[in-house]
Amino acid sequence: MPIRMPKLPNEEPPMKMQGLCAAVLLSLALPVAAMAAETTVLHCDQVFDAKRGKLTGEMTLVIEDGRIKAMSAGHSDPAGGAARTINLKGMTCLPGLIDSHVHLTGETSPTGYTDQFRWNVADYAIRSTVYARRTLEAGFTTVRNLGDGDNASISLRNAINQGVVPGPRIYTAGSAIGSTGGHADGTDGYRADLQGDPGPKLGIINGPDDAWKAVRQHYKDGADLIKIMPSGGVLDESSSVDNAQMTMQELEAVIAAAHDYGFTVAAHAHGAEAIRRAVTAGVDSIEHGTYMSDADMKLMKQRGTWYVPTIIAGRYVAEKAAVPGYYPEQIAAKARQVGPVIQKTAGRAFKAGVKMAFGTDAGVYPHGQNAKEFEYMVEAGIPNAYALQAATVNAAALLKQSDNMGSLEAGKFADVIAVKGNPLDDISLMKQVDFVMKAGVVYKEAGRQVD
Repeated sequence: MPIRMPKLPNEEPPMKMQGLCAAVLLSLALPVAAMAAETTVLHCDQVFDAKRGKLTGEMTLVIEDGRIKAMSAGHSDPAGGAARTINLKGMTCLPGLIDSHVHLTGETSPTGYTDQFRWNVADYAIRSTVYARRTLEAGFTTVRNLGDGDNASISLRNAINQGVVPGPRIYTAGSAIGSTGGHADGTDGYRADLQGDPGPKLGIINGPDDAWKAVRQHYKDGADLIKIMPSGGVLDESSSVDNAQMTMQELEAVIAAAHDYGFTVAAHAHGAEAIRRAVTAGVDSIEHGTYMSDADMKLMKQRGTWYVPTIIAGRYVAEKAAVPGYYPEQIAAKARQVGPVIQKTAGRAFKAGVKMAFGTDAGVYPHGQNAKEFEYMVEAGIPNAYALQAATVNAAALLKQSDNMGSLEAGKFADVIAVKGNPLDDISLMKQVDFVMKAGVVYKEAGRQVD
């Protein structure tokens, strides 16, 4: 759940707020990697074939204009010495990783619930540039940002796309959509005079008409997809983590409106009833899915619904709930309830054949540690190869970007990372990415930043 700034009664964000976020990002002017040479050649000792889940041996990749121009077995010099050649000796090259569930505009902190009354939008925007770079350097070249405050992630996306700051390619949902007092309501826990009555412009809906207005507002704001909150959650100050918080009529309206505008819909859902409603209404993915029942899994298989587990978030909040004062007690109680369950659910869902995309809920834990999720997936009984596929070909399919990313193939984005050794034997290697290229630009090489 992203941290939000408080809203005074009936107050809506000033029209210039998004412009402020963009101006802050532009003013930072952090150094970014120089534009890639016209042709770059990569020599990889091993390449992970994400479609087959296997290693292919030595490969040469030719990079031009931000895309992979050609690939061939062995190490060769197709440009005849005219190109920059990078020798990734002893390394396995993989497609740039995709995290399907992040919150780049906030990060966990024991002061987070009071910071929101002290920090301005610019404070969150400035920090988001740091979180974005950490994420990229961890090997995640693309992310879905599933919820923010004040559309800061839209401005961050735009600044990254314009080359102003380094970061992953962002597909953002803007603010989450939910009901009054539900997990998307950023005023939960506020005293009465600060609660106000947030409405569709801020993502809070009560009925089908509000749902259409909220989706259309997201379209106007420039969001890439829609995030909904049909169940309770952990990191808000309401009482339930799993109760159903959106009606079938509201869900059907949101999803119909979203699909009308070409948006996919991600549904935060812990409770079994909320999962059932969201899948029945046609949602594209279930996020967390803590109390997913066998019937829910069967329904998801029938409907082709994606599952994004976010095990690391459950593990992290359970750990921090044991630290006195880290969370308000209402939140700590819910964290202790959910934390131990998510990993077991992920293992059950994999065995049941539910298709899975990699996602972590980054921001709920510190940014840059995303690859820890691979270890938790494997602990849950998911094979190393499938865990890597979840973060590559599967996540690309969820984004509907399979033509551009998810595997190393001619014609696709030159998003390439490399790790020492063989991650099919040792998944923990994914926590130390030594080479990062995004769209043909090298941002990290041999463990060092490239500015």
